[in-house]
Amino acid sequence: MADPIQEAAAIAKGMAVTLKNLFRPPVTEPYPDGPVCFEERFRGVHVQQRDENGLEKCVACFLCAAACPSNCIYIEAAENTATERISAGERYAKVYNIDYNRCIFCGYCVEACPTDAITHGHGFELATYDASNLVYRKEQLLAPVPALSAAEKS
Repeated sequence: MADPIQEAAAIAKGMAVTLKNLFRPPVTEPYPDGPVCFEERFRGVHVQQRDENGLEKCVACFLCAAACPSNCIYIEAAENTATERISAGERYAKVYNIDYNRCIFCGYCVEACPTDAITHGHGFELATYDASNLVYRKEQLLAPVPALSAAEKS
């Protein structure tokens, strides 16, 4: 049998926590009216990174697709040529799709990438009425080309 004194002490302890928090103001985000605050480790929509020269970092090694437990990453590789250079490596991802119908935002693709080409951004508003809009293409995932500074332009 349980000790009635211990039961009463446990109930009193629980009520003390309840009463302490009862008069505190609620902590809520003012979404969508106010600014949204993200933790550094937040995993949002993926971003395909570029190097300092504006070339894509992805070398189409397929490690991200192999690491993905939900098989939501589809890649088609193509060879770089001397006249048209897309990435710094021998190959580049001609097609790079992520199906957010399947993605579980686990971060395995980010960990597997040897060139740090794919990272998690802070985009989180993925709601849509059409599921085909949740297949993001390479063009939607690519980071913008870095702007040249004034010293680099001259």
